Amino acid sequence: MPYSSNLAVQIFLDRLGSRTKLGSEEMDVIRSLPGQKITAGGDRDLVRPGDSVDHACLIVDGVVGRFGQMRDGRRQITAFYVAGHMANLQSVVFPSTGASLQALSPVTIIRMPHKALKAAAAKYPALADAFWRECAVDACVLAQWIVNLGRKSAVARMAHLLAELGLRMEEAGLGTSHRYRLELTQVHLGDALGLTSVHVNRVFRQLREAKVVTVSKRVIEICDWNALISIGEFDRDYLHIDTKCWDLPSHRREENHASSGISMQM
Repeated sequence: MPYSSNLAVQIFLDRLGSRTKLGSEEMDVIRSLPGQKITAGGDRDLVRPGDSVDHACLIVDGVVGRFGQMRDGRRQITAFYVAGHMANLQSVVFPSTGASLQALSPVTIIRMPHKALKAAAAKYPALADAFWRECAVDACVLAQWIVNLGRKSAVARMAHLLAELGLRMEEAGLGTSHRYRLELTQVHLGDALGLTSVHVNRVFRQLREAKVVTVSKRVIEICDWNALISIGEFDRDYLHIDTKCWDLPSHRREENHASSGISMQM
């Protein structure tokens, strides 16, 4: 079910409030910020390379990707954003950053003017702190992605991403950490993980055969959470979110990735 604008704003407030103490006045300011609701189909650019923007994009529904593109058309996705995420909050201080945003599925967003966000931050120091922390978390996630790309095997990269997305989907109320719908194609996943779509399919097959993950009609089900986080060397601290499903009961608690038959050298 598509999210309402009010619910997306509340999720954003919950994210801010989980890291910074906000009073009712600050929260009312966020709820009353002006914005323009935009809908877009999948694969539509929201911010193009080199654009100088005067707004930040709050995701209401769907998945938005941040990416960099090479001259030959190849791209690297550097972030996924779902409902309740402000995809380019850093653009308030750097309107032209070189990063592009694209709707990876049909999306609804709210364009919030930089002017209004700056005024709110100037008047309410707690909001300025909250915005700063939100940008800092985004940087933490990017740093972890770099480590994954540079030093982990293909299957470990995928395991780590699936665990991360599970926690983030749960935070947004879009599922649970062990079962969620993922509106991304194998090409999208490959562009985030530095893999071809053929390689992505091979990694999914390995995880499925090891009874760690199943995928059906874009629904991801984590059959063995402990094995998944072990394979991906996943530690959620970099996400700075609080969820209740971190210690999920494993369907096969007695087994770990060492005996799962998954090669860590892919």
